[in-house]
Amino acid sequence: MERNVYDVLEERGFLKQCSHPEELRELLSKEKVTFYIGFDPTADSLHIGHYVALMTMAHMQRAGHKPIVLLGNGTAFIGDPSGKTDMRTMMSKETLAYNASCFKAQMGRLLDFSEGKAQIVYNGDWLYPLNFLDFMRDIGVYFSVNRMLTAECYKQRMEKGLTFFEMSYMLMQSYDFLELNRRYGCVLQMGGDDQWSNILNGADLIRRKEQKPAYALTTSLLTTSDGKKMGKTEKGAVWLDPNKCSVFDFYQYWRNVGDQDVEKCLSLLTFIPMDEVKRLGSLPGEQINEAKRTLAYTITAQVHGEEEAKKAQTAAESLFAGGSDQSNIPTYEISAEEIAQSGLRVTDLLVLAKLAVSKSDARRLIEGGGVFVGERKVESVNESVDPEEISGEGVILRKGKKGYCRIRRA
Repeated sequence: MERNVYDVLEERGFLKQCSHPEELRELLSKEKVTFYIGFDPTADSLHIGHYVALMTMAHMQRAGHKPIVLLGNGTAFIGDPSGKTDMRTMMSKETLAYNASCFKAQMGRLLDFSEGKAQIVYNGDWLYPLNFLDFMRDIGVYFSVNRMLTAECYKQRMEKGLTFFEMSYMLMQSYDFLELNRRYGCVLQMGGDDQWSNILNGADLIRRKEQKPAYALTTSLLTTSDGKKMGKTEKGAVWLDPNKCSVFDFYQYWRNVGDQDVEKCLSLLTFIPMDEVKRLGSLPGEQINEAKRTLAYTITAQVHGEEEAKKAQTAAESLFAGGSDQSNIPTYEISAEEIAQSGLRVTDLLVLAKLAVSKSDARRLIEGGGVFVGERKVESVNESVDPEEISGEGVILRKGKKGYCRIRRA
């Protein structure tokens, strides 16, 4: 007998809060449920912080339920204050539309959009034409300002100041759920646990206004064992777009997660059966590297495909084992103009290769003895690379044991 997907999500550590847990669990066992998760397209790529939501949708879809991906080209116009200390920069409709198209392409690797098995909806379809007075009369009356101000997403902003523009985000997101319920029979909204207040208010709006059941469920955020958000490197966010985060860097991020975080990542970010997840997560000492290799390869294959995952794995193992195949490591092709401007100083090259965030950071790395050009240790912050070294296949610039980039002439 097929397991209830609620139990699957609970076992794998997804579930955090649910408005009506027993009622929803029973519904998921009896019916094929239409549910949604919203994504505001504020960048031209998804990042790893979105991946728990995508995996949640994939588990639900595999159990026969129907996902709606709601792309917030309307709500992104305002910006969600949750987890933000400053007001988000407003974006044009054209930029939001382009970003949404990028999201759709990336989601297709994990979700099946064929034959009505899933759909993408844009909330601008109903938010852009809204009449303000009608909206306030029909929807605003269901929201208490006193209650809204107790929500964590608003409390964090009260000291700096919260505009009415941003405060209306909760009403907009709740209205999204109502519209999806009316148009598509959607009865469940899911999302990260930092969205609990917004999601719960949407379910409450449907129950009060439509007198129909609706459910709110939040999932775990991707954090390390000490509570820090995962998905950031010295080079920036761990994006799903290989042009923003190379496949090699993506692979290496997961290869280098903390020992104590491997089991959680395997559980949330892969489809590996839980018996195997627990076996891998409990490996002692150096054996935990087997689990890290499995995690890195599996999630890289899910995001970028098997072929790219194999290339990244081969490149990583070659570099760290001193092998000869270095064809797939990250490469920076330096232009003639950049050569002239930098003088091929190692400090400048470290910044160009995104192995350092600034020249002062680059100097600190060199002074710490952690920078190499090929096999040569860089001893001085004033050192430069010989122009001959960047010809042909170029030269490997290394930071510490795990940061690599090939520098070659464009």
